[in-house]
Amino acid sequence: MTHFESIRVALRAIRANLLRSALTVLGIVIGVAAVIAMVAIGSGAHLQVTEEIRSLGANLLLVQPGSLNQGAVRLGSGSRESLTEEDATSIADEVEGAVVAAPTVAGKAHIVHGNRNWSTLVGGITPAYLIARDWRIEEGRAFTFEDVDTAAKVVLLGTTVVRELFPGEDPIGQLVRIGNVPFKVIGVLGDKGQNDASGRDQDDVVLLPLSAAKLRIIGASQVSRRAVHFILVKAVTTEAIPVVQEQIRQLLRQRHQLVATAEDDFQLREPAAAMEAQAAATRSLTLLLAAVASVSLVVGGISIMNIMLVSVVERTREIGLRQAVGARRRDIRNQFLIEAILLCLFGGVFGIVAGIAVAIALAKLAGWPIFISPAVVLVAFAFPGAVGVFFGIYPAHKASRLDPIEALRFE
Repeated sequence: MTHFESIRVALRAIRANLLRSALTVLGIVIGVAAVIAMVAIGSGAHLQVTEEIRSLGANLLLVQPGSLNQGAVRLGSGSRESLTEEDATSIADEVEGAVVAAPTVAGKAHIVHGNRNWSTLVGGITPAYLIARDWRIEEGRAFTFEDVDTAAKVVLLGTTVVRELFPGEDPIGQLVRIGNVPFKVIGVLGDKGQNDASGRDQDDVVLLPLSAAKLRIIGASQVSRRAVHFILVKAVTTEAIPVVQEQIRQLLRQRHQLVATAEDDFQLREPAAAMEAQAAATRSLTLLLAAVASVSLVVGGISIMNIMLVSVVERTREIGLRQAVGARRRDIRNQFLIEAILLCLFGGVFGIVAGIAVAIALAKLAGWPIFISPAVVLVAFAFPGAVGVFFGIYPAHKASRLDPIEALRFE
């Protein structure tokens, strides 16, 4: 028999017991679908975290003030007001591997244009902040150091603020009021999207020169007029971050005149590291779920082997008749092996379709991101074929070893 004839005979045998065949491949369908769905969701989550890291800015370190104690109560990060603009200048000048250091203050405020108003996050920054965040200007221009030195009443708007205050209008050159202070819009920031780690829309922001924010909107600290809420530091490379982090710690301890036994009065954080840890945890969980889901492939393979053994018993006379008219043992073996492989491949095809459908449905219902890799689909299709060979070889071999005389006598 040729391979084509073996496939034709195998298809006829599958059609003859259609319901049994469908139930047999159900384990393969469930296993492949589960693997496809889990990997798609895991890959989507990884891509989302990667995009968040990109939108946040590469190679970033966040320097925050330490916490202040009042009696037995710790007031939390930022309550100490221990960072200043001079600290940022020293980091930029003295820390090897630091590209920029951006002192920043932030607070909530109402912004008004005409009869429209919007409550948003207001940030006081220097030009270094846009460099650290890799934040491009979509329209207009960015701040200059002269704007910061003169506390110029100019602002940059995020796209969400533009959409709320200037629907269908060009905001460049127009005036907005923050509190009771008029500011001129000089630029529109490029899209950054939502940060899922904090749930905040990064485009819902208004940026002012640092000096203008302190003098006119947020107000200077009572502890120090030069105090800032945090400093963003951009390192030259990801590999340089640990060295830069240690150099910043030593520099700030020296500047703040902390004795050797004293705790740091600041905190150093690496935002991307937390996101990468989240991505690694997601990948590990995805692999675990995919491994658990693949167990059903093994169960499906055992089911197929069981059904093929039953089929050999049912078709014993057929096997004896084929051998009597000249079929060789390898023809019999190939016929049953191809039948097992076809069952698994059918299960793989339906499993891939079901897995993609489940992944898309979950993405829509739960709002999860998904990414269906062609390589995963290819592996998901090839794996059931391997299962068919592994679990089909024994029934096929048993069929090929039947004695033709005993097979013809079988009732």
